[in-house]
Amino acid sequence: MQVIHPLALRPAVIASVPYLTYEESQIIQHHFCDARIAGNRNDMLILLEHDSVFTLGRTTKDVHWDGQVEDLRSQGIQVIEVERGGSVTYHGPGQIVGYPILRLRNYCAGPKAYMRMLEEVLIRVLAEWEIEGQHVEKFVGVWVRDPNSPEGPLAKIAAMGVKISRGVTMHGFALNASVDLNPFQLIVPCGIEGCRVTSMAEVLGRKPDLEKVREQIAHHFSEVFGIEWIERLTDFPLTLPFPHTGGK
Repeated sequence: MQVIHPLALRPAVIASVPYLTYEESQIIQHHFCDARIAGNRNDMLILLEHDSVFTLGRTTKDVHWDGQVEDLRSQGIQVIEVERGGSVTYHGPGQIVGYPILRLRNYCAGPKAYMRMLEEVLIRVLAEWEIEGQHVEKFVGVWVRDPNSPEGPLAKIAAMGVKISRGVTMHGFALNASVDLNPFQLIVPCGIEGCRVTSMAEVLGRKPDLEKVREQIAHHFSEVFGIEWIERLTDFPLTLPFPHTGGK
């Protein structure tokens, strides 16, 4: 993995905000991505939680979910087609979602290396809770031993899907901290047949402190990517235009 000298730390902004609807997060991501492409903003990491929503990535197939949009909406779960890579996944309260908006060439050789760096961030976070997260060569994401079947196959604890627009990243990762796991039973998570999904809460037998997990993500993200947080936001307006600051 790339090691960045401390004197070469890159400036970036972290925004750790409460809940945003998926539509709001899309507007915000597109705005900041466009601003980063134009050189009007520094790199950024947005951490948040979403209301219940299934998102259908570019590789989603009908067999990955039942297509019953109205039935899902009647359960209070939105269904939204998205531009990221990957198949269908679920977002909901208790899941910490991260959207890095980075000029990719400043950090690694390309998308595959980038995904491994994101996985490394979350593996280090899980280690803080004495949970052993793992890379799986064939699949993107972070995996752990299934707490209900420790001798069986691995279970997925974090999903990932990204889009790279003119060299700048969008979308990102979702770490299952204390999210309700039942909605995952309605889909083929990430299009992986037989995929078992778990959470930190299930592995630990208790709910983790979500604010602490956010802080750990920020810390390890800065370490892995060689970033110095020059500004920390806890809120920003949901109306356009946003002010442009920094960047190069």
